[in-house]
Amino acid sequence: MSSTASGSRSGQRLYRIGEVARRTGFSVDTLRYYERIGLLRPVNRAQSGVRLYGEAELSRLRFIQRAKAMHFSLDEIGRLLEMREDPQHARDEVRELTRRKLAEVEASLTALASLRDELTLLVNLCHGSEGGCPIIRDLDGEG
Repeated sequence: MSSTASGSRSGQRLYRIGEVARRTGFSVDTLRYYERIGLLRPVNRAQSGVRLYGEAELSRLRFIQRAKAMHFSLDEIGRLLEMREDPQHARDEVRELTRRKLAEVEASLTALASLRDELTLLVNLCHGSEGGCPIIRDLDGEG
């Protein structure tokens, strides 16, 4: 069965939900959820009720995917999608949202560096330990 449906709009290739899931890596349930919460506009449907996605929807899904990879929340992605419609007028708001996300990432990196140092210390203590396990003692709060 073809991944496109007959009756494409404006000569544009249309994709069924399973094909879009394969192309984007999002599950079918996730695609339906994104439509339900408004990250995707209501998708056109064939007379049979099958969802039909065009290039505009695929572009929007690639945007969502990239924003998720940058650890933006779904609410933040929704705001970014709104701003995407008029990026020139939204530039300051996009910059501020991105600045806050950068601050969150930097805080996470600091916490991860501290965790790395603590785990390295525990591995080194364990290697030289004669009795007991310093890792278990530390996790028990005895370290």
